[in-house]
Amino acid sequence: MAADHPLAGERHPSPASSAATALGPLLLLPSELLHEILLRLAVPELLRVRSVARPLSSLISSPDFRRLYHLTSASSGPGPAAAWLLLFKKLPPRDAAIRGFHGPSGRWFRIPVSSILAPAVPPGEDLYFLAASGSSFLFAANGRRELVVVDLTARAARRLPPSPLGPRGTSSWRRFGLKLVADPPGSNRFRFLFAELVNNTPFLFEYRSETDTWRQSEAVLADDGASPPVSPDGTYLCAAHAGPDCVMVYSGPDDHHPVFFRPRFPNAAAGQGGDRLHVYGDGTAAVVRSAAVDDPATAATSRTRVKVVTGVDLYGFGAAVGGDWELVASVPGELLEGFRRKPYAVMTGLLAEREGVVRLVLISNCRGAWDLVWLSYDRARREWRWVPVPDWGGSKGLNMAGIAVSSTFSRLWPPATTSTPSSSSSHQ
Repeated sequence: MAADHPLAGERHPSPASSAATALGPLLLLPSELLHEILLRLAVPELLRVRSVARPLSSLISSPDFRRLYHLTSASSGPGPAAAWLLLFKKLPPRDAAIRGFHGPSGRWFRIPVSSILAPAVPPGEDLYFLAASGSSFLFAANGRRELVVVDLTARAARRLPPSPLGPRGTSSWRRFGLKLVADPPGSNRFRFLFAELVNNTPFLFEYRSETDTWRQSEAVLADDGASPPVSPDGTYLCAAHAGPDCVMVYSGPDDHHPVFFRPRFPNAAAGQGGDRLHVYGDGTAAVVRSAAVDDPATAATSRTRVKVVTGVDLYGFGAAVGGDWELVASVPGELLEGFRRKPYAVMTGLLAEREGVVRLVLISNCRGAWDLVWLSYDRARREWRWVPVPDWGGSKGLNMAGIAVSSTFSRLWPPATTSTPSSSSSHQ
């Protein structure tokens, strides 16, 4: 069982002086070797080192080192690279914290947000974690039916104005139809986009933090004359879905008018004659095939049926906006063996792509225990990877209130502070 590692800003049991003494031999290393060691640390570890080792603080906070760390994170190879899996557990706002799993280091970190949320969220509010990008974490407040954004860099939270659709509860937000984008990358400014059917017509809604305003655009049907060229910086959103049937909305990076289309899967993936879960995200779709089996844990006392995953196929689009789904790759048999040890009763998923790496997270529940599977596919290498995710000790009976994958969280770099750590550290 893996334990949470605290993020900088929490109260730590060991005094800073002891930690600095322990780091003494490290300070004697040549600068080139010291840089190499620091570049291999996860962001929370760097912030921890910076907070307890004053001689290293100026180095870690320097613009040159930050720039080099960002470049290293962005080019760290195939698979999960610098990606984070972020999980929010339903707790009172005073205990609110996000668990962040860092793929390269294989560890969970606790990211406290309770003291940041306090000025913007009243006691007893029901929060749901929607998305993350850069230093911005977006929540939906069910009681007040509004959106709240947390800026970890500024350690501040604020409420967003209502969207053109008016106040919305947490159940109105669909994971496949929304996206949070740091704009420009590396800044604390952002755009929040979501697609929705309004009177059976697809619309794209966009909020810009720079102006604190919303904009809505009616999408037009994609055809040869209206379709914009596909851009790596364009955005695909799923405006509606029911199994294999979906309405996709595409918006280019140059404010081109959004278009919509209804892509079809090949017959084999349409969901006929089997149990299939369809997961959408960033212009890709994963089809998870399952079969029902007897639950081995209850075979001696009762005949309970559970499911096991038998196949996972990844689909995408071609060069033109408006086409049907095309098979990209299937998870190989040796990786599917890992699913045989993970029977489930219910399952949902999350799909995201950045810089040619597709990340699929499957969240399942069996007998009250949650399980996470993280798969990544590198398009250039045509390679699948299984990313081991250890249990952080809170999966049994987990009341999960939102999950996200962020490749830009490693660009988070809060300014160094000398103030007393926040009171959220006492809520471990």
